[in-house]
Amino acid sequence: MTRLLILIVAAALAWSGYWAVAAWQLRQAQEDWFAARRADGWQATYADLAVRGFPNRLDSTFTDVALADPESGLAWRAPLFQMLRLSYRPNHVIAAWSGPQTLATPERRVTVESERMRASLVLRSGAPRALDRATFVAEGVRVVPETGGAWALAGLNAAAEITAASAARYRLGLSLDGLAPPGAPERLPQTLEAVRLDATVTFDAPWDAAAVAGRRPQPELIEIDTAEARWGDLRLSAQGRLEVDAAGVPEGRIDLRAENWRAILRLAETAAPLPPGVTETLEEALALAAGLSGDPETLDLPLAVTEGQLRLGPVPLGPAPRLLIR
Repeated sequence: MTRLLILIVAAALAWSGYWAVAAWQLRQAQEDWFAARRADGWQATYADLAVRGFPNRLDSTFTDVALADPESGLAWRAPLFQMLRLSYRPNHVIAAWSGPQTLATPERRVTVESERMRASLVLRSGAPRALDRATFVAEGVRVVPETGGAWALAGLNAAAEITAASAARYRLGLSLDGLAPPGAPERLPQTLEAVRLDATVTFDAPWDAAAVAGRRPQPELIEIDTAEARWGDLRLSAQGRLEVDAAGVPEGRIDLRAENWRAILRLAETAAPLPPGVTETLEEALALAAGLSGDPETLDLPLAVTEGQLRLGPVPLGPAPRLLIR
């Protein structure tokens, strides 16, 4: 019995020592990361950093944390941010946000409020540790810009997972429910009931720790397997493939389908009347295009990008947007 007691005490002391060393190393690594960002010219500050969770967790809690990258112009500030992990699974991290956050780009500044916001990240072993898979969940989200109305979102689920084909190729999934843009006319549906996306994106480099502090991986190939949205009676769907060059210019085609397009045209005309004759002309043109698919209530149009120019069916829309990640 005495020997068993000694073994238990020795094991407890050994585990306590392991946890203390791991907690110290984690705190030191996080402090060093912030210091390295400041040395690169970033704003990287926090009021307090605490590592807790003994005996089985290593939970880091930052208060009044702020990050700003001068090169991209992106900035983020939050009153409370946590990184939670099990002490024996250091590659799996849970991130949790609490309180209103501030996001800023060179163009605008918004406040993000939410009832719940969490992310799960699993990193591959090795240095630098690349992203293996990740999920992000948010509920009761409000995005409030400095000027203009607020956007509301009932629920968001996003996921990314590395594929077996390449360390820089990721399968992406996105689900949005109850997306309510500001200023929708009363006679139009107030929310997009559901938005779904299933796609695969190949980047020019893996997403790893270096991607946060340095150059962001850029998309080279975007394959949209399924994209769907429901807005009242309207059903939108898309499939396609885009190749992206080093300057961010896409090339390819996305096939769009709109079901019950006449109902939305009627609602749009009621909410914002067009000049006399324009609605009829537009409806005739769309009906002709829909008739080519065999179903007059379904509109099929290709969204093509060629030599940097965007075209919806036969209609030119102008230059294509640059697909660059800052």
